[in-house]
Amino acid sequence: MKAWQEEDIHSLLTIGSEAELFSRLTLTIGSEAELFSRLTSVAQDLGFDFCAYGLRMPLPLSNPRIAMFNNYPLSWQQRYQERGYVAVDPTVHHGMRSSLPLVWSDSVFASSRELWEEARSFGLKVGWALAYRDPNGIRSLLTLSRSSGELTSTELKTKMSKMYWLAQVGHQGMSDRVSTRLMPEFDIRLSERETEVLRWTADGKTSNEVADILNISERTVNFHISNAMGKLGASNKTAAAIRAAVLGFL
Repeated sequence: MKAWQEEDIHSLLTIGSEAELFSRLTLTIGSEAELFSRLTSVAQDLGFDFCAYGLRMPLPLSNPRIAMFNNYPLSWQQRYQERGYVAVDPTVHHGMRSSLPLVWSDSVFASSRELWEEARSFGLKVGWALAYRDPNGIRSLLTLSRSSGELTSTELKTKMSKMYWLAQVGHQGMSDRVSTRLMPEFDIRLSERETEVLRWTADGKTSNEVADILNISERTVNFHISNAMGKLGASNKTAAAIRAAVLGFL
């Protein structure tokens, strides 16, 4: 594959439509690593030294599968992991509850001073983050950062649309690739009847009540629930209904 040259980056930043940008940025790239490399190149052309991209799958609910990509200094990556900073990182917490962009500041990191001070010591002093959530329940967080230069309102106004585009097309491209590896559940296919009985089960109906509603036998209801449980890898019908709902099947 040819090298990602400066003129290629410039051409991306002058593209007029989001659809064309997505096509140019993602459709000709094979691997997760290659796509992240291009996202990083665009981020650097926008004036940021570092790019981080994290994706959080919708399952399992108790411990969702996660994929992380970044070009931070290796020593900082190790320190962040050793100290368990993800648990107190305000940008991560913000991304879980809001789709609005977040600019790093002393006030943002007020409750995580140690994290903030250490990050700055590794050259991560100025940053911007944006979360995205798609209809499949996959969440992502794009973080752009650098070692110096205030992120002014003028710069944000000039670059914001491209930064938003980068987050959105990055999510589409990265989630398409990562979910193939981390979310095999997306390939599950429930029958119409399996979906129907799980939908009523999710509403709290018993098998007997579902049988009355659908005008079928309770044995038939349980047969379809059992089949759905097997497909979804669930140990009981409640777990099956929850997984089906999370995956958007209901």
